[in-house]
Amino acid sequence: MNLPSDFVTRTRSLMGEEQFEKLAEALQHDTPVSIRLNRNKCKSVPAESTSIPWCETGYYLSTRPTFTFDPLFHAGSYYVQEASSMFVEQALRQYVHEPVVMLDLCAAPGGKSTLARSVLPEGSMLVANEVMRNRSQVLAENLIKWGDEGVVVTNNDPADFAPLQAVFDVILTDVPCSGEGMFRKDPVAVDEWSVENVDICWQRQRRILTDIWSCLKPGGLLIYSTCTYNREENEDNVSWIARELGAEILPVAVGEEWNITGNLTGGEFPVYRFLPHRTVGEGLFLAVLRKNEDDTLSSSDCMGKRLKKDKKKKGQKAGGQTVACPKDVKAWVNRPEDYLWTVDNNIVTAFPVAYQDLYEMIKSTLKVLHAGVTVAELKGKDCIPDHSLAMSTRRCEDCFPVANLTYEQAIAYLRKEAVVLDAGVPRGYVLVAYQNVPLGFVKNIGNRANNLYPQEWRIRSGYLPENLKMVF
Repeated sequence: MNLPSDFVTRTRSLMGEEQFEKLAEALQHDTPVSIRLNRNKCKSVPAESTSIPWCETGYYLSTRPTFTFDPLFHAGSYYVQEASSMFVEQALRQYVHEPVVMLDLCAAPGGKSTLARSVLPEGSMLVANEVMRNRSQVLAENLIKWGDEGVVVTNNDPADFAPLQAVFDVILTDVPCSGEGMFRKDPVAVDEWSVENVDICWQRQRRILTDIWSCLKPGGLLIYSTCTYNREENEDNVSWIARELGAEILPVAVGEEWNITGNLTGGEFPVYRFLPHRTVGEGLFLAVLRKNEDDTLSSSDCMGKRLKKDKKKKGQKAGGQTVACPKDVKAWVNRPEDYLWTVDNNIVTAFPVAYQDLYEMIKSTLKVLHAGVTVAELKGKDCIPDHSLAMSTRRCEDCFPVANLTYEQAIAYLRKEAVVLDAGVPRGYVLVAYQNVPLGFVKNIGNRANNLYPQEWRIRSGYLPENLKMVF
């Protein structure tokens, strides 16, 4: 790797000669492979793995498995995530102890969102947003596969959130950055790096933070992170947030053996840097801040005023025919009384009723790609179960017959090819699984089964590696 000369000069000045030389050496080696388990779907420990100390469900793998051809990967049993990024777990576990409403503002592809959804207290709600349309689709896919119903996925610019005002207890801003911490993982990041781009990034980051700041409740938490090394996007921005926006910078307890680096600018406030020559992972910077208490309008007042405005608008529209959700469909979800059931364009959605007001406000303000559990599509007298229901951990286990597939059948299913089930499997909608982990639905018609796997999620490669390496 040929590091840009300006990067070398700047980073050597920041870290010192000895530390920079160690960093430069580390960047010549392969990036570590790590995954994080979904304990709602997987109870096993990966073969030939070691634990990641700052994440309860994170593991380093000795070799890189063939993730694309592992059915359990597509089933949401685990997420392939860079180890340093899993440090977000520590910030959440140490400061969030009761149900919250959290926003992951720059969330794609979904690593930190699925992590947050796993460690937030029961009853929390996560809004995961991505401004880029194609990346937002990937974000929705990964969160649907993770299977938690307490999620809303949106596709919006940070400024679009301003009308919501102070509704979030926690905001995670993994802001777009110059990507210095991704150099050995992404050669394009090396080619695109420049001092000018660093300047563009730190200014953009401040605009993003300014746009979203009013949406954080007084006393709420901001988790700020980047995957870069320079001080402008890291310590300087954290200092700016505390000074200009009004926040207290909070410490996070860490193990000394984790080899996390602190503030490199001489400042006394706590920040957390992951440097590849000291920690097993890629470059990461993270800081936790608490918004100052002030006289800002309370979130309940904000929500109430907005809801009255929205209801007035809705009342002015011409009324349409309301389609009722079939009782049989509601039975497909455990404890259906805990959900708000809606039918929009014949798509049935179940959303936690505890957050109904927030959901209505978000729908009227933002572009929602996914929320709660998409349960079914109504087609005439037929109710077609949705893939989101198959992935959901709230699905009623007794509502559909289950057919376990062989590995070959599972790969064929994930390629959206027709599969043939055993003669004893009943006709109708069947949940297909691999190693007892649900993969999706088929409609069994006897001589074959119609494949209901989402077309856009299918494995596109017809190639199957000769020496498959699997996680488990």
